[in-house]
Amino acid sequence: MELELNRNYFSKLGIRFDIGLSDSEIGQVEDKYGFEFPPDLRDLLQFGLPINSGFINWRNDSEDEIRGRLDWLFEGIYFDVGHNSFWLEEWGEKPTNPKDALRIVKGHVDKAPKLIPIYSHRYIPDAPNEKGNPVFSVYQTDIIVYGEDLGTYLQNEFAGSQERNRIFSTGKAKYIDFWSKLVKFNNG
Repeated sequence: MELELNRNYFSKLGIRFDIGLSDSEIGQVEDKYGFEFPPDLRDLLQFGLPINSGFINWRNDSEDEIRGRLDWLFEGIYFDVGHNSFWLEEWGEKPTNPKDALRIVKGHVDKAPKLIPIYSHRYIPDAPNEKGNPVFSVYQTDIIVYGEDLGTYLQNEFAGSQERNRIFSTGKAKYIDFWSKLVKFNNG
């Protein structure tokens, strides 16, 4: 679903905005946190900065708050590896020493596309850097596609029950290294 950038559409969804981020502000955020906004999220953030509770306020949230949201998803994976016996077969045999197991997982997570927080525990990957990346709902290793692209995600998250797309994923979401494997793991 193409992202619709108009005030009436977002007003119907109940999303409120501050003035959009400038090119300079976008560059500062990307440099500080080590990712690049995909074009559709960048377009949205420059159209207007969502200010509803739950959205990242890239202009006014503290660095600690933002880093906390960035680190939270990885901490959840580490928790499941250490406490809930989570392990992907492709990682080889799970070491008995928890520190060794976490080191292996960290290597895989560090190579994965970075996930950029949008709202609550919904994230979009920074790679490939193109429009149409899926939005993931991430809670530890319970990861699902919550929208096959940013427009579908916003519809799924914010539209009333009568207008909701109700299709989180038809299985046609773009494949994203590492993260799509976790979705597949959760869906069998």
